[in-house]
Amino acid sequence: MLKVALLCGGNSPEREVSLKGADAVKKALLALGHQVIVFDPAKDLPLFAQRAKEFDVAFLVLHGPGGEDGTIQGFLDSLGIPYQGAGVLGSALAMDKALSKILYRQAGLATPKAVVAEKEKDIPALDFFPVVVKPVSQGSSVGITLVQDKKELFSALERAFSFEDQVLIEEYLEGVELTVGVLGDEALPVVEIRPGEGHLFFDYQAKYTPGATEEICPAQIPETIAQEAQRQALVAHKALRLRHYSRTDFILKGERLYVLETNTIPGMTETSLLPLAAKVAGYSFKDLVQKLLELALATS
Repeated sequence: MLKVALLCGGNSPEREVSLKGADAVKKALLALGHQVIVFDPAKDLPLFAQRAKEFDVAFLVLHGPGGEDGTIQGFLDSLGIPYQGAGVLGSALAMDKALSKILYRQAGLATPKAVVAEKEKDIPALDFFPVVVKPVSQGSSVGITLVQDKKELFSALERAFSFEDQVLIEEYLEGVELTVGVLGDEALPVVEIRPGEGHLFFDYQAKYTPGATEEICPAQIPETIAQEAQRQALVAHKALRLRHYSRTDFILKGERLYVLETNTIPGMTETSLLPLAAKVAGYSFKDLVQKLLELALATS
């Protein structure tokens, strides 16, 4: 039996998603026979710091700024508490979509064209359209807008700038949306994402509205492309200095894969994308949670 500090909630726009995932993880931890105490970084960090020595490991179900950007990881490192997922450097690199693109390209991965716009500065010239406008460091498609008419660009930027001061303007590529999880040194089966009617892409509503999206695993794509997506997910994982697990999103346009972004703390409800792929690979949700605990302790 392990004594586990389950960290969830936080102050990011993805707080509710975090809490929902933490409920599923807590049930799995208890079913595995572990002792669990929940801490919300929005209010409980001083208390957790006082009690840190009581715990064998921390399990993070945090998303967005403060949870996936290296902040909480550095806090746990300073306390000497092992945790699953990327460390400080990998978290920070993966959280910054503009920096991630540089590292993807250096690793030989294709990624859509993009420019970075800064608040209260001139918009960079665009030689591509339509575009997807998104905050540089948010997750779960928070603040993201598909812009198909140039007249809508300003309002899309205004929306994204309401979350942070740097925004990515990325070429929109129409194709098959795919995602590939990595667990340990293993690439999991590819998941194909089919947003339902009224969703042109996998936006926040498509992700979290029950029945709005069809998620197919294994993906209905040629085996050679599935194997290449798995290879590229591992390359992205290593290029961003990640560990334990991650989930990389792709667009398949024709027969070419383009990397969109990599998630360092993927969603952890029982129907989330990474647990779905893990299930197809033979891991029950409890198995997945236990595996992540073991990975955390092995690198402590």
